[in-house]
Amino acid sequence: MSVRLFSAALNGIEGKLIEVEVDSTSGLHAFTIVGLPDKAVEESKERIASAIRNNNLTPPSGKHKKILINLAPADIRKEGPAYDLPIAIGYLLETDQIKFDPQQKMFAGELSLDGSLKPIPGALSMAILAKELGFKEFILPVANSKETSAVEGIDIIPVQNIQDVVSHLNGMRPISPILPQVDLFKAQSTLESFSLIRGQEIAKRALAIAAAGGHNI
Repeated sequence: MSVRLFSAALNGIEGKLIEVEVDSTSGLHAFTIVGLPDKAVEESKERIASAIRNNNLTPPSGKHKKILINLAPADIRKEGPAYDLPIAIGYLLETDQIKFDPQQKMFAGELSLDGSLKPIPGALSMAILAKELGFKEFILPVANSKETSAVEGIDIIPVQNIQDVVSHLNGMRPISPILPQVDLFKAQSTLESFSLIRGQEIAKRALAIAAAGGHNI
């Protein structure tokens, strides 16, 4: 029986909902990802297998099954390693290694070979999307928790590794959501606001030249 989890892609600076469907049939082992995945998504198969194996769970190669992952909608190119976590959790759910209701949860995160989670770009946009679509939880790497804490109305669940995710979803060691910090990105004062901008060196230089010369922007 197939299962479906939810993740998100970036469309510019906005998040777009991605459905991660997992299905399997009996036969010689195969692990296939469809839905316009790029090279980073294709390589997730190896990262997921190692992460699962190194956390005392049964990897895809340990099942005599053909496993199919579909990332929908199929006409959007899926880029980057943020789908590692939802694909891994979807596989564990489909193979009955964990049991939970995925309907109100969103997942994103890059897996290391030991099962730890690395930060991903665009987490704030994904959290905003999850809130707008009515999700109850957004499970993501702990390194992204500070930026996403600015989003109220959704439980942000920070996790350090795949074992944390499994324990949380199984109800063995539930993880408390981080507290919202609605003023996280507010400038401390007008004089300091410009210095709080990270990167964007060309844009900041253009603004400084315009201010010095009294030019329009």
